[in-house]
Amino acid sequence: MMHWILPILFILAGFLGGIISEQIIFTRLRKFVASRQIRGSEIIFRSLNRMPFFWCVLGGFYAALMSYRPDPDVTELLKKIITSAFLYTVTVVFARLTAGFVNLFFRRTNGLSASLLSNGAKTAVLVLGTLIILQTLGFEITPILTTLGVGGIAVGLALQDTLANLFSGFYLIISKQVRTGDYVKLADGNHEGYVTDITWRNTTIKELSNNVIIVPNSKLASAIFTNYHLPVKEITLTMNVGVGYDSDLDQVERVTVKVAKEVMQEIAPELIANEPYIRFNEFADFSINFTLYMRVNEFFDQRMAKHLFIKKLHKRYQKEGIKIPFPIRDIYVQGDGSTNGAMTLE
Repeated sequence: MMHWILPILFILAGFLGGIISEQIIFTRLRKFVASRQIRGSEIIFRSLNRMPFFWCVLGGFYAALMSYRPDPDVTELLKKIITSAFLYTVTVVFARLTAGFVNLFFRRTNGLSASLLSNGAKTAVLVLGTLIILQTLGFEITPILTTLGVGGIAVGLALQDTLANLFSGFYLIISKQVRTGDYVKLADGNHEGYVTDITWRNTTIKELSNNVIIVPNSKLASAIFTNYHLPVKEITLTMNVGVGYDSDLDQVERVTVKVAKEVMQEIAPELIANEPYIRFNEFADFSINFTLYMRVNEFFDQRMAKHLFIKKLHKRYQKEGIKIPFPIRDIYVQGDGSTNGAMTLE
């Protein structure tokens, strides 16, 4: 009975060490590093979550095995199991770290959706780690790779649509045609919104109404769409306005540009160097029409810019005596002498 005491003590020590390292040391170290705001530290601690406990427990079992030393065949088997478990946890940590840093890198540098890329990197690390574990256990991995290659052809034929979406997703990301946060509008004119993610199968687009559009990657890769954030997020807002024929066009231009500058000062002050301007373009039936050109930060800002511009311009035109005419039509009615005349409709 006495020969069981030391192994049991090692196992209990492993559990106790795991609890202490997880609940006390690991937690305090995480808070300390978080207070220093070290870049990437959260990814590291998230990757190591629960792992100190497992490592201490595995260390306790290994120490118990070495102290007890059962039959050599059993000892060798248990060693391989403990080693494989340890290598698997290390593989999981590296997979988490890889996915986390890939996600961080692409989001901070290019604004790309990292879901597909990070999951792909994580899967690659897990597969590589699994092959290393199998080789450690004494398995020949060459036949396994051969089998996977032959089986991959059959799976590829059966999953053509899935693989098409997968590679289309990689194409969209690598080509930088679509990035997370971009505002896109599909050619059908009925679907538009912000791209929130590109997964292995589809692209998620969030409409301004908070509805979500799911588009298969292969469909988006072959579709005609407008990306309002390329080549830059800033866009030129255009507004069509008409004034009466009796208006002083120099005054109209001066007042309109001044109002547009006020709107830009509220919506996009950093773009104020790009002064707004107008271009008269048409002698219409009842007005002289022109188009205002004004820069805003991104597509969504157009709504607020139009809202403010219309309110301010209407108020300023009233103050300056500039009229925005409404349609007037003269209708002539021809008949006998008693009914000849003209009627004006406004």
